Amino acid sequence: MRLKKSFQLALNILLHSKLRSWLTIIGIVIGIAAVVSIVSISQGAQQQLQERLGGLGADVLTVSPGFRQARGFEGGFRDFGGQSSTTTVQKNLTSKDVLVLKSLPNVKYVLGQISGRQDLTYSSKTASVSINGVDISVWKDVTTEKMASGRFLVQSDSFSVVLGGDLVKSTFPDGIPLNSNVIINGKSFKVVGITESGRTAYIPIEIARTVLDNVGEKEFSSISIKIKDVNLATETTNLIISRLMMSRGEINAKDQDFTVTNPADIQASIQQTMNSMSLFLGAIAAISLLVGAIGIANTMFTSVLEKTREIGIMKAIGAKNSDILSIFLLNSGLIGLVGGLGGVILGYIGSGLISYLSSSMGGGETRILSSTLVTPSLVILSLFFSVLIGMIAGAIPAYRASKLNPVDALRYE
Repeated sequence: MRLKKSFQLALNILLHSKLRSWLTIIGIVIGIAAVVSIVSISQGAQQQLQERLGGLGADVLTVSPGFRQARGFEGGFRDFGGQSSTTTVQKNLTSKDVLVLKSLPNVKYVLGQISGRQDLTYSSKTASVSINGVDISVWKDVTTEKMASGRFLVQSDSFSVVLGGDLVKSTFPDGIPLNSNVIINGKSFKVVGITESGRTAYIPIEIARTVLDNVGEKEFSSISIKIKDVNLATETTNLIISRLMMSRGEINAKDQDFTVTNPADIQASIQQTMNSMSLFLGAIAAISLLVGAIGIANTMFTSVLEKTREIGIMKAIGAKNSDILSIFLLNSGLIGLVGGLGGVILGYIGSGLISYLSSSMGGGETRILSSTLVTPSLVILSLFFSVLIGMIAGAIPAYRASKLNPVDALRYE
């Protein structure tokens, strides 16, 4: 018997199956949908993680005042749901700390920054924006921002500003042309550049000290450190901590009053948490698939019993054991395929719904779920896996059908 004929017979059995076959298919649909949803959300979250951490710069370490102990994800990376608490009294960073950091090995550039909020006015529209004062001599070499138009701040700039692209788009829908003037705290600044993203306005640090409130002459809100060798990031982080504590006269670890953020450590911590979550949810999906496989086996056993006489007739007119085996294997494989197709569709819709709800809620704890990624390889693997489960579950019933004695089968009532 040709494979095409076996497939037609298997398809006919499926199309004329009773309600229990379609209930079995629903079991596979649920299992595959769970797998697709979990994997797509996990892949989307990992892609989002890479993009955001890539935006931080793997070779850029950040020192901020106050020692923060993370709860949830380590490192206090709030954009991914981590919450942090300051466990010591905050003490500002100073120019002395900058000098200490510049003397360390594997340190290429050190950028001191101050930040705060002020009103920015353009074309009679005013908005409260984040202002970042940067050392323009090294800012271009350290920042991970990319210019959409215009240029970075240079040494000759004084009352000049670079605006974040997202800030311009969301707050000033008509845009802000280059070389136009904006007002920050009563002072006029010339727009010399607009970045691709971000919601921050960058100005020279000397000018920022006169614009922002409560900023000392030699104090910094944060210090960014660009290192030479990323592979030595962890060792450099430990060295920064020990040298700064020594410089500040702090002996005990509990007295540490600053935090050094290493993007690589953040990534490893979050990745570990995500992997554990994916493994747990994957185990639940695997149970659903196991239940579906048992359902397929049960349906196939019942189908063999119901079609015992038909099997006897086919054998009586010349069908071989291999023909009977292939018919029922293909039938179980088709059950898995139909369930897989339904599961992929349902999983795609489900992951999209979770993504939409996470985006709508907008909290840091849910933002990590706001991106999904359903790749062609995930769809193909899901379909292959569902067909494989179907054929494995139907293997024993199919084998038993192929071994039926034609005389006994014809006598079966």
